[in-house]
Amino acid sequence: MEGEQEWLSDASLNIPLIQDHERRQISDIGPNNNNVTTSFLKTCFNGLNALSGVGILSVPYALASGGWLSLSLLFAIAAVAFYSGILMKRCMEKNSNIRTYPDIGELAFGKIGRLIVSISMYTELYLVSIGFLILEGDNLSNLFPIDEFDIFGISIGSKQFFVILVALIILPTVWLDNLSLLSYVSASGVFASAIIVLSISWTAAFDGIGFKQKGILVNLSGIPTAVSLYAFCYCAHPVFPTLYNSMKNKHQFSNVLIVCFILTTAGYASMAIIGYLMFGSKVESQITLNLPLNKISSRIAIYTTLVNPISKFALMATPITNALKDLLPRAYKNHRITNIFVSTVLVITNVIIALCVPFFGYLMSMVGASLSVTASILLPCLCYLRISGTYRNCGFETVTIVAIIVVAIVIGIFGTYTSIVEIVQNL
Repeated sequence: MEGEQEWLSDASLNIPLIQDHERRQISDIGPNNNNVTTSFLKTCFNGLNALSGVGILSVPYALASGGWLSLSLLFAIAAVAFYSGILMKRCMEKNSNIRTYPDIGELAFGKIGRLIVSISMYTELYLVSIGFLILEGDNLSNLFPIDEFDIFGISIGSKQFFVILVALIILPTVWLDNLSLLSYVSASGVFASAIIVLSISWTAAFDGIGFKQKGILVNLSGIPTAVSLYAFCYCAHPVFPTLYNSMKNKHQFSNVLIVCFILTTAGYASMAIIGYLMFGSKVESQITLNLPLNKISSRIAIYTTLVNPISKFALMATPITNALKDLLPRAYKNHRITNIFVSTVLVITNVIIALCVPFFGYLMSMVGASLSVTASILLPCLCYLRISGTYRNCGFETVTIVAIIVVAIVIGIFGTYTSIVEIVQNL
């Protein structure tokens, strides 16, 4: 077993890295990296695709939860997430063998570090996949409301029906072994986010809704929810090592992060402001649920919203299925039937939870507080302190990183608690 492992050559650390078949599990969530280098522009595009997601639908609700002043927290979280991305780059510069996020965790804290990073990543991917199903069910039932009906004595409502229907549509894509085609399809997410913002803006400006709501300055009780949802928007850090290693000129990765974070933050902030001015405190957890269905611009926004998660679901699920297959005896790992069975069971569990906890905003808030904060802020800071050795010196950078860690822990605790309470109250 040890002969199959690669070893880090760092002077102070001698830790076995992940095996190749395990490394590919994590690489599946980012652009394909088969010794193919990419340009600065292409890496920027891939980074934008990773950062722009369904979070754009919930930022108006986040702003409505916390009030106008909470918008400053969006920029603060964006700045901290950018800085933690820079810290990840510095960690990767320490050793050329690092290929994935768990590699960084293992370089810093050994097998325990790899385990913690992997659990955070897989759990986040799993819950985001559930969020996709909830989003699809909410929007489709809003577009095509149907009466409740019974099947084998089980009562099925409109949302439940569409969650199950979308899962059946998605299922064959999860069976695929090669997701290179789907990765190209999912790259449309960058354009999809722009289309959503533009079409919703058109609905407000030209279809009669207008920007009439004033909103409130601050709502302290809603700050935990707002912060958690803002954090969810910046949960792409597991992909950063893949992007870094794919670049022709890795020294430009900092510039890639600057471009990606500025553009995505501008998009998130614009959507938050537009949505809050349109609907005020009545904005839904998904702004598409507020849109008038008789307007073409609204339907464009909703249809764009619906297509994007379907194309990305398999990319989220594949790293999890690969990890689950790796737990099986060697004789069953590479069987086609095994892949289909594990993938199907995974989707079934996604559907069950989506039906039991059909609260998109609360679920994404919990993901943001408990997992996005951990994976995108807390772990990069801890890993950098350990790998760089700066924790031994009480300098400005060390104090700054420790302060970020403390704030991240507080956000994680209060945000997760608030989200769980809201979910329980609405069950």
